[in-house]
Amino acid sequence: MWHGYTGTIRGMAKRPTATKSASLDATCRVGLLAGKEAFLRHIHTQALRDALAAKHGSVDTVLYDGTTATPADVLDECRSFGLIASYKLVILDNAEAMIKEDARPLFERYCESVASQPDVGATLLLRAETWRPGKLDALIEQAGGIVKCDEPTQEEAIRWTIARAAKEHKVEIAPAAAAALVERVGAKLTRLDSELGKLAAATGGKVITPDLVAYFVGASRDEEVWGIQSTLLSAPPEEALQHLRYVLDVSRQPVVLVSYALTDLARKIHGVSRAMKQGMRREQVLGIKALKLWGPQGYAIVDAAQRTDPDTALSLLRTAVRGDLRSRTSLGEPERTLEMVVLEFAQALGTRG
Repeated sequence: MWHGYTGTIRGMAKRPTATKSASLDATCRVGLLAGKEAFLRHIHTQALRDALAAKHGSVDTVLYDGTTATPADVLDECRSFGLIASYKLVILDNAEAMIKEDARPLFERYCESVASQPDVGATLLLRAETWRPGKLDALIEQAGGIVKCDEPTQEEAIRWTIARAAKEHKVEIAPAAAAALVERVGAKLTRLDSELGKLAAATGGKVITPDLVAYFVGASRDEEVWGIQSTLLSAPPEEALQHLRYVLDVSRQPVVLVSYALTDLARKIHGVSRAMKQGMRREQVLGIKALKLWGPQGYAIVDAAQRTDPDTALSLLRTAVRGDLRSRTSLGEPERTLEMVVLEFAQALGTRG
């Protein structure tokens, strides 16, 4: 993702083309931060500003918006002398809105001109959520570098969380805790960094554990809805009904979404029950992609399906589907219908407490 080859400069030799830099350094004349992850764009911008300040002393920062400024505004700023500092960092946000059609050749020529100049008084930093690759990319690489700021995958977000905790928050986070944090808040780096700051303060210099994450980081609204599936798989009917009332009355989740979660669970139980009745082994069933039996909950669903014969599972699925239909068509009392479906789960799965 944001890791990659960093070109080096020997004298005023051109940087290698067709590569993506891991970061932008003080030799950068033109840089591009492309991708939807705003926090990465912020981190790389700050790192570039610090590098330029270390080399040139004070640095003026001038910000333009590609949706309102003109190419002349930006390029003239890059060519003019600073009023206060001797060096400028000119940032163009929403660069994709400006650098297109007739404007693109202007920036191509600018990159060509500054790539060979030893004394340039400004660095132009382009920042864009979306970017169409073309001839300009190679020219930017010659004049500076390109850093991809794509949204991370879940695995990348976990690795980033572990590294960020150690480097910026001076605290260790257990891998399982990092995974739990990403699962709770998603792979948005801004939110992850905010939660890391809170956890670092709470841990008092100790290791951030999964229990600490569970205590301090609230469950997302989606997690609250889907969490009822775990309750239905193991809890007695009274507890399952209490969880249902919490989701509806406290979390204020829509009836249709809760009904969908119940129907999804019934579908999985029926699918697993049928598969195992036909002789499939546990490991084979867990590998059926259509059933999406992931993590500990996947094993819990298989365990529940093992004690449920296919006909009972089919009856449960039909009840859930009818309840879902009623919730969408306003037939009867939707919340009462959900309560009946929950009790049907308890009867079918034998969760008597």
